[in-house]
Amino acid sequence: MFGTVGNECKRTKIYLLDGGMGTTLESIFHKDVSSPLWSAKPVDEEPEVIIDAHLAFLHAGADVILTSTYQCAYSTFASAGYSHADAVRIMRKAVHLAHEARTRYCQHPSNPRTREIKIVLALGPFGATLSPTQEFDGFYPPPYGPPSNEAEFQDHNGRPNSFTDAADELRAMEALAEFHAERLHIFASDRETWDLIDGIAFETIPLTREIRAVRKAIEIVRKEGLLVDKPWWISTLYPDGKFPERKLTGEHVSVGEVVDAMLAGDEPNPHSIGVNCTGMIHLDSLLDEMARQVKSREVDLPRKPSLVVYPNGGDVWNPESKRWQEVVADGGEKARTWAREIEEKVRLAESHDLWPEILAGGCCRTGPAEISALSRRLRG
Repeated sequence: MFGTVGNECKRTKIYLLDGGMGTTLESIFHKDVSSPLWSAKPVDEEPEVIIDAHLAFLHAGADVILTSTYQCAYSTFASAGYSHADAVRIMRKAVHLAHEARTRYCQHPSNPRTREIKIVLALGPFGATLSPTQEFDGFYPPPYGPPSNEAEFQDHNGRPNSFTDAADELRAMEALAEFHAERLHIFASDRETWDLIDGIAFETIPLTREIRAVRKAIEIVRKEGLLVDKPWWISTLYPDGKFPERKLTGEHVSVGEVVDAMLAGDEPNPHSIGVNCTGMIHLDSLLDEMARQVKSREVDLPRKPSLVVYPNGGDVWNPESKRWQEVVADGGEKARTWAREIEEKVRLAESHDLWPEILAGGCCRTGPAEISALSRRLRG
């Protein structure tokens, strides 16, 4: 995705991502991020905390840090009481804070000069801007999803979240494309901010129509003449090992259909595809099937995609208490176990002899300790 960058993982073309910013701000820095802005809340109020969190991941060994912008959109800022202009200012500021962290890290004399740190713009799905959030279920209100009453929206009970009418689905895809293009425009229209960004992450996407919408959004902004060709990825999630989208028959959309949404058709193809915000236990089968599906389409692709994989840390979210339940009480043992397991997934992915590069790190409840443990395993 980034080409041959001079870092310590150059030989195997493995790049180490950071961990979950929002949960790190909660658990390590003891910040309340329960607002609609989530990890972007401290960007305006406590910018040094954001810089410190980025620095913690850089000192842990991360090659790539993601901006604190996952839930950023005009609607989430409005819900938090911010104006339109404030939303633009704070979203761009998040990029500059990541750059400040990179600058401080690279200028410190004790840090290795051979590592080239990358900043990736983090953009979550439309569902992350809703209340309650809908990354794990993919039930979007019209025009982004099929009509449903309030009771159905709160209690899905295995219902499909697909359209019965193809024209309605196309309109939903176009609405989602405009949503994602609008956010891209905020960053791409400001050259000073845009030049600091090395890549874009569209994360935790729960629907195939939104995957296609992301690709369409890239095309829209390119046609406006604003978007230079930065590398970008699409990562999806698989709660309980299943993609959130259900067909009208009740079946979950398959990995093959997800890969089709990512790579088939005339829209721009992502430089990397993969999985995030998913339990470690599901990764072996998911990565095997994803590799098989990409190999079956390889001859038709303009370029091979790289792989991005950043699972959760293993703790379980309790929606009733609204707290994380730790599966392993010993933090050091938890970090070592998580790192050993994700390294196994990376080596499995390498064995497919398919992916030009592998970007590996953590999502929710993975902090600097997990990334440090993974860095030691991958780099020796």
